[in-house]
Amino acid sequence: MIDETAEEIREMQTHSSSVVAVRAARALEELTEREFATVEEYIRGLERNGSVLRRANPSHASLQNAVREIVDDVIDADPDSVEEARRLTSETIDAVVSRIESGKRLAAENAAAFLADGATILTHDYSSTVIEALEQATEAGKTFDVYVTEARPRYIGRKTARTLADLEGVDPTLLTDSAHGIYLEECDRVVVGMDCIVDGTLYNRVGTFPIASTAAQLDVPVTVLGSASKIVSEGFVFENEYRPGSEVMPEPADGFDVENPAYDATPVDLLESVITDEGRQEF
Repeated sequence: MIDETAEEIREMQTHSSSVVAVRAARALEELTEREFATVEEYIRGLERNGSVLRRANPSHASLQNAVREIVDDVIDADPDSVEEARRLTSETIDAVVSRIESGKRLAAENAAAFLADGATILTHDYSSTVIEALEQATEAGKTFDVYVTEARPRYIGRKTARTLADLEGVDPTLLTDSAHGIYLEECDRVVVGMDCIVDGTLYNRVGTFPIASTAAQLDVPVTVLGSASKIVSEGFVFENEYRPGSEVMPEPADGFDVENPAYDATPVDLLESVITDEGRQEF
């Protein structure tokens, strides 16, 4: 399961960073079912498999922090037996997963209360927190027009548009990424998720930076949603992921290179606010 989860993370079959972190944390439960002769052997297995999961995507702060916390907490507890190490691992995984899921839920609740009824919104990529915020807001009787960019080259925005189409109270429209400048003038706000915010920079799905830049030019406020645990001030260095060029162009590239970065960097001074489980903060 650990190897399969690591491969899934590498292939980005799961797109929400919070879901990726939960999957990585839960994958470590496999160790509680394996046989280990000594506590030292168990700890080595925990460290080794934790490293496998963390290397699967160094760009996800939530994944990095979740796996590191589980490994460190078990080691720091200095268990006396393999059985105690197993119990500590399970308890720590449950606590970490609970915090990730509650953080996401509370961030969505805070955003749902903030978003204005009848607003026209533009969103990019697929954010489970943005989806949940709109779900909660529409359940409270609010309605929205939502422009959704495709998030090429993997077209993850199409998943967002299909999901929003099932929400009563949301009227979604799918756009090509480069068309955002045409429709932003109609929008009251840009609402996006986040991979992480590190040292005054938002890292999110590639295409976020040009949208935020255009929104700033047009005086359209940009709000970012996500768990407060994704805002990192120290102990984490973001590493971009460069995906296969075949996602951009399936046929062979003859005489030229193809670059396919997964994320871009947006200075927070282009953003109006961030909404997390701890509330709303203006930049």
